[in-house]
Amino acid sequence: MTASSNIRLTIEFNDPASNPEREDEQAQLLINDLQDKDIDFIDTVNRVPDSSSSDEAKSAGGFLVGLLMAEVKIDNAKKLFGYLRDRLGGKTIELTVEANGKKLSVKASSREELDYAIKAAQDFISK
Repeated sequence: MTASSNIRLTIEFNDPASNPEREDEQAQLLINDLQDKDIDFIDTVNRVPDSSSSDEAKSAGGFLVGLLMAEVKIDNAKKLFGYLRDRLGGKTIELTVEANGKKLSVKASSREELDYAIKAAQDFISK
């Protein structure tokens, strides 16, 4: 993978002890943080649109609850993972990494699991 290639990360807040409103709030707070003008290593960060026509799908205003998607150049992935490690340690999340047409999904609900998930994602990207 070249240094100018992009990777896409989808982060889902999915704590079974939480409620959808709180998960959506956590996603929106992280989006706001990543859109900060001082963070220049993110290419894009957005909510995930709800393309489901099901009335039972969890969505808020046309977006999936508790989900966000970020895109970053491969050479900035380490910065993003470090940022996420600082912000998400101890939160229950699912992280999906897309690179080179392949996907890796990992779950974490503790600081140790998040460290392992980030290491797995970095190894996946470097292949």
